[in-house]
Amino acid sequence: MGRLSGPTPGGNVCLIGRRDVLALAASAAFGGIPDLARAAGPVGQLTYGVHISLAPTWFDPAETPSLVTPYMIYYALHDAMLKPMPDELMAHSLAESWSATEDGMSYSFVLRDGVTFHNGEKVTAEDVKFSFERYRGASKAPLHDRVASVEVQDARHIQFKLKNPWPDFLTFYAATTGAGWIAPKKYIEKVGDEGFKKAPIGAGPYKFVSFTPGVELVLEAYDGYWRKVPSVKRLSLKVIPEEATRLAALKRGEIDIAYSIRGELAQEIPQTPGLALKPTVIQSPFWLYFPEQWDPKSPWSDLRVRQAARLALLAYLLLTLAYPGVKFVKDVLLS
Repeated sequence: MGRLSGPTPGGNVCLIGRRDVLALAASAAFGGIPDLARAAGPVGQLTYGVHISLAPTWFDPAETPSLVTPYMIYYALHDAMLKPMPDELMAHSLAESWSATEDGMSYSFVLRDGVTFHNGEKVTAEDVKFSFERYRGASKAPLHDRVASVEVQDARHIQFKLKNPWPDFLTFYAATTGAGWIAPKKYIEKVGDEGFKKAPIGAGPYKFVSFTPGVELVLEAYDGYWRKVPSVKRLSLKVIPEEATRLAALKRGEIDIAYSIRGELAQEIPQTPGLALKPTVIQSPFWLYFPEQWDPKSPWSDLRVRQAARLALLAYLLLTLAYPGVKFVKDVLLS
């Protein structure tokens, strides 16, 4: 829900992605105004009202949690060997190519030539090995326990040897962990883990400018990004956890885009000139919890009642999927 501001042609556009990460990636790195960017370089500023408080630990892919939210920073600040991209689940990024042996015991990668981190140092196979071995985030054990060794053959060639064939290696390396997101070895060895969080350096389309905890993260376009020059010069991620406050900031023009505005608040957006509301598909689990089940006097204490409710909800879901236009209670249950 929002608009793109700054000296850009084309008026107001909506830049909501399929999740937090692609919301930022689409608006910052891959959307916008490519013709102008090629002619004059990055221009303008995009201010994004984020729905959570940003944590410095999210600046470091080595500490990737079991959450999708930090990826909205990774896609801007960092780059990976392979990563999900629009219309491509395993897009070649820092890895120009990869191959696996027929027995499934090793995977080899060839890095793109000339790719640099934001400090100008080249991304090499040593950085790839360092990032893998340094990784301590979610799913570290199933990934590290299955890799026998990581061998650097030269600056652009690296090989992962497995203890046993593991068809899910690429899934874990490139999709479900942050081990394939590459951090600069020399810089981290110089400043340490805490120093890296204070002033992170990556190989992504945007470089770190400043971070005010609980307030704002500011990033700026990196002209040396290998894929394409970003369209937007500066990104400001403003922390606005409260939904109504995000909407108010959007209406006042204090932010250009907001994520997660729902229900009655969302209905106000199409009625506001210059704003657009777009849906996004979120792959998230939801639970219904009935604390009354622990009360012997409550009907929810009966397992059969809870099971009946579960079946009713399942029937509702199946019917609404099969007949999206049906108003379930009125048109089906009361017909």
